[in-house]
Amino acid sequence: MTTDLTGKTIAFLVASEGIEQVELTEPWRAVQEAGGTPQLISPEAGQVQALKHLDKADTFPVDVTVADADPSSYAGLVLPGGVANPDALRTDAGAVAFVKAFFDAGKPVAAICHAPWTLVEADVVRGRRVTSWPSLQTDLRNAGAQWVDEQVVVDTSGGATLITSRKPDDLKAFGEALVKAFAS
Repeated sequence: MTTDLTGKTIAFLVASEGIEQVELTEPWRAVQEAGGTPQLISPEAGQVQALKHLDKADTFPVDVTVADADPSSYAGLVLPGGVANPDALRTDAGAVAFVKAFFDAGKPVAAICHAPWTLVEADVVRGRRVTSWPSLQTDLRNAGAQWVDEQVVVDTSGGATLITSRKPDDLKAFGEALVKAFAS
């Protein structure tokens, strides 16, 4: 299976604050190293504030707002974690619709740590095998998912490939899995 993303643009959807920085930067780097073009999308224009756990880290410029982003322009979607990030995204109707559009189009989606909260809101985990930060397992099960405690889970049962991982320690495997899915 190829891992070449040349000519492919990958959407990274984040809220304006609360993104776990390493869960944004490591998958971003994996996409770039595979030849892809990552693009940062957020409900609001300007800068987004990342965190290193609970401490402020770097800011990153938004490339395009959710309102102006066309899901058909992207080969896949990455949802970084951080507690506040997906919590804010799941209350934004535009962000939830953006996520759902990838599933409706059968495009791969990768979510790590707390990011599956947004997937729950988009109602796209029912019948799927997923993992996440352990505190989300009840939410995911209540949404109809089969939650497992594994480093990375690749589920292809619902049309769109769904890649999930638990935490920053899983980033290497997460990056490899998402690049493979986006390349195919």
